[in-house]
Amino acid sequence: MNDSSRPEVPIRAEVTGLPAYVAGKPAGVGPGGVSYKLSSNENPFPPLPSVLAAVAEASTRLNRYPDAGNTAIAGALAARLGVAPEQLAFGTGSVAVLYHLLQAVCAPGDEVVYAWRSFEAYPIAIQLTGARPVPVGLGPGATHDLTAMRAAVNERTRVVLLCTPNNPTGPAIAHDDLVGFVDSVPSDVMVVVDEAYVEFVTDPRAARGLELLDRPNVVVLRTFSKAYGLAGFRVGYGVASPRLAGAVRATSLPFGVSVPAQAAVLASLEAEAELLERVAHLVAQREVLVAGLRSLGLEIPDTQANFVWLPAGPRTQAWGDHFADAGAMARAYRADNEHDGVRITVGEDEANAYVLELAASLPR
Repeated sequence: MNDSSRPEVPIRAEVTGLPAYVAGKPAGVGPGGVSYKLSSNENPFPPLPSVLAAVAEASTRLNRYPDAGNTAIAGALAARLGVAPEQLAFGTGSVAVLYHLLQAVCAPGDEVVYAWRSFEAYPIAIQLTGARPVPVGLGPGATHDLTAMRAAVNERTRVVLLCTPNNPTGPAIAHDDLVGFVDSVPSDVMVVVDEAYVEFVTDPRAARGLELLDRPNVVVLRTFSKAYGLAGFRVGYGVASPRLAGAVRATSLPFGVSVPAQAAVLASLEAEAELLERVAHLVAQREVLVAGLRSLGLEIPDTQANFVWLPAGPRTQAWGDHFADAGAMARAYRADNEHDGVRITVGEDEANAYVLELAASLPR
């Protein structure tokens, strides 16, 4: 019997106060049936036949639990990256690995420093631990202000999150700047280098997180969702010292990476050359998109990811609606402040051409 006068099961304040994670909206239908989803940074290419075949074969074993240790994918990936298998930890997307990392090292009263605007899952993951989020405003060109972030680190700081290339704005941290930052923070502060879009990076000066793994407080996050086109399977991983990677595995849910997902990862690693050809095509399209948008007088920051950022300020909602109403669903980030803007994923060739067509008629 439901009695409103009876006490209810309490929910932690950290949960009731969480900001909502907003996923990219599906594409609507514009004039003439036009429909492009450019809101979630997904790879527009369909799965490779070899990956689909591996998934189909693995699906015949769905009555069995997955390998809880992710042994096969850990071995294959370790060989590819030049690390030891015990330095790897897997989860349902790199964001899950981040959640487990923060659970392993953060306690109420601790602080986590991160740039803002950046990946919107950061404040959610932080608050769930009871730690306090410490956002630091982006610098010129929508880049990480590493000087300000270093100044925000104090005796309560347990973690610093660095998203490079930064989602949703696109710029990558320079490698030399990353090295200087990591070496400047106390060794008991974990520095998470979130490289979800690293395969799209072409700037030789950009951060190379794996080269900093000799620092035991550094963790690199990566994913198979973007460049490898496995967003529907949600497989991400962290690379760290065996101690920190072991802490992630200890806090992870058992059997988190499914049987077909593990098979898809192995097949994708075997077909990596073919997949990276697709990445190269998207990078070329990214450059065309950036140049075209800038030629229209739009201030587009440098991007090393598979998306572009349109700083829009008070016009953010109107610009987002402009694309959506025409059947090109972009992602509008609106908080009524100077960090507002619209993120547009690099999609199919015809979608990118359509974005340039729509951008020419944006309300100014």
